[in-house]
This record gives sequence, C-alpha cells and structure tokens, in this order.
Amino acid sequence: MVGLVIYPKRHLQKLVNKGDYAEAIEYAKSIESKFEDDYDFWFIVGGIYFILEDAKKAIYYFEKALSLKNDDVDTLTMKTNAHLFLEQKDDAIECCKRIIKIEPDNYEAHGLLEKLEDID
Repeated sequence: MVGLVIYPKRHLQKLVNKGDYAEAIEYAKSIESKFEDDYDFWFIVGGIYFILEDAKKAIYYFEKALSLKNDDVDTLTMKTNAHLFLEQKDDAIECCKRIIKIEPDNYEAHGLLEKLEDID
C-alpha cells in the first residue's frame, strides 16, 4: 500500500535526489494536474527528462516553466543545452539571446552565442 504523500513536490525531489528518475517521471505524471501553475514543478520535470537524455520532452517542460516565469536564466540555460543536444543551433542561439537580454553580463551565454554563430 502506498502511503499518503503530504508534500508531493518534496517527494518528487527526493526521488530525483535518489536517482530514481523513471519512478520520478511516473510520479510526476500522476500529480501533474495539481501543479499546472507551478514553475518549480515544470522545471524539475524538465530536468529529469534532460538527465534521461530525452531532450525533446525536456524542452516541452522547460517551455511550460518559462510560460510561468519567462525571465528565468536557469531554465533558459537548460533549454539551450537541450537544443544543443538535439543539434538545434538556431533555437540554442535564440535562448542565448534571451539570456543576454535578461543578464547582459552573462559571459557563458555570450561565449556560447559567439561559438554558435561561427558554426556554418
């Protein structure tokens, strides 16, 4: 018998911390409807998919997070990495530009943008 989970996001994070990613995904799917407006939930689930190397699904969840908090550099950075994993250069460039607009002194985004723009 499964016990009652009083703090679902905390339970989800515990699964991630233990490395139980498949179980974390299943659990996230079961509670997703309760967290429609929760930026942290979408970011966590996107991160799980990224760890599992499912960049396409990760991007979907990062976009959900960004729809709630569109100026979050951490989410944009993760989304950039997912686009790079999928070899989606133009999308990665767009993410870098968004990061720089939010944080003009973000040297990582500047450096990556420069490298990406030099690739044919």
